[in-house]
Amino acid sequence: MSERDIIPRQANPTSDRRIDLDWVRIGAFGMLILYHVGMLYVPWSFHIKSVHRVPALEPLMLVLNPWRLSLLFLVSGVATRFMLRKSAVGALLRARTTRLLVPLVFGMLVIVPPQSYDQVVEAIGYSGSFLDFYINDYFAFGAKFCPGPCILLPTWNHVWFVAYLWIYTMALGVELLALPPVTDWIGQRLAPVLSGPLLLVVPSLVFAGFRFWLFPVFPPTHALFGDWYDHALFASMFLIGFVLADAGAFWDAIERQRWIAVGLAALFFVSFLALRSVRDGGLPLRLYGSLAYGSYQWMCTVVVLGFARRCLNQDPGLRRYLTDAIFPYYIVHQTAIIMIAHALQGSDLPAWEEAGIVISGTALACGLTYEIVRRVSFLRPLFGLRSSEPGSVARGVPLSRGHAI
Repeated sequence: MSERDIIPRQANPTSDRRIDLDWVRIGAFGMLILYHVGMLYVPWSFHIKSVHRVPALEPLMLVLNPWRLSLLFLVSGVATRFMLRKSAVGALLRARTTRLLVPLVFGMLVIVPPQSYDQVVEAIGYSGSFLDFYINDYFAFGAKFCPGPCILLPTWNHVWFVAYLWIYTMALGVELLALPPVTDWIGQRLAPVLSGPLLLVVPSLVFAGFRFWLFPVFPPTHALFGDWYDHALFASMFLIGFVLADAGAFWDAIERQRWIAVGLAALFFVSFLALRSVRDGGLPLRLYGSLAYGSYQWMCTVVVLGFARRCLNQDPGLRRYLTDAIFPYYIVHQTAIIMIAHALQGSDLPAWEEAGIVISGTALACGLTYEIVRRVSFLRPLFGLRSSEPGSVARGVPLSRGHAI
């Protein structure tokens, strides 16, 4: 294998800055925030719902739904690989445990409970105060309020992503300690396969297989145990990011095939969108539906990564600021969305005005939280930031400098 097959065009063995992937990470979390606002207005299950329904929003949500989270796991896999350039495996696992489990526990104890409280208030008319709910109900360690919302409490709601990422990182670390050559062996054999025309074929077939065999039996729950479809998809994307982080030919192929992926993504999206209305098409339609969905997932991943690598190589101050800010934004955003939307219940605002208040209020809550947190040393680890002097300004660091995700 040549040097070009190992070293990305933007990197060398001692460089770990991938500005394009910083932008992908920022954009993916930004879309996630807007997506969760959209969940208020579509028929799908969510913690609370607006009185308004916006049917035209559902296809737009479906554009993002199949790939928005798997893309983040791929970028996290790349980041993990870059971290290992400067850290031993044990040091990496200790750092990741601190950077992920501390925000996870803090999120479950402090950030998430208001979401559950607003949910039971709206679902069953819970009449107690938040303090009553927190003391008497939140730490039930089992199902509560059934058959209403039937919530397993305490819960992690949107911070499930942090738990899954920690588990995948620990599993990878165990493999690296026990059988260190395995991941390199996988990468050396996978890189040539995914550096040519098969780039668009092999992952699509794998994800289609997950959709066909696992999804009907183990639909997504984000509850960790039994969530096998999600684990297969997300762990695979995490592993792809890790083993191919340094495979220059792979990243070149992604950039080169981005326009083909755009066309195929459009074709497969129309296909699976049309098939959503088919209730009983038998095995042939199930097979094609799974193929369309799995292919769309991977094509969109290639589109985003390919255009980011081609176009997003500038390093303005905004990128450096948002690189550190986006994880605290993620931790806070869903609680802000739900609390603001709950406060607006009964206001009789039109949908566009209500949504505007929720979006602007959430953006303000995220921005204020980060501006406070980054200046207070003891708060920084609670939101996934490295400890530093109070008042320090985030300079924007490479992926391997310890971003939590």
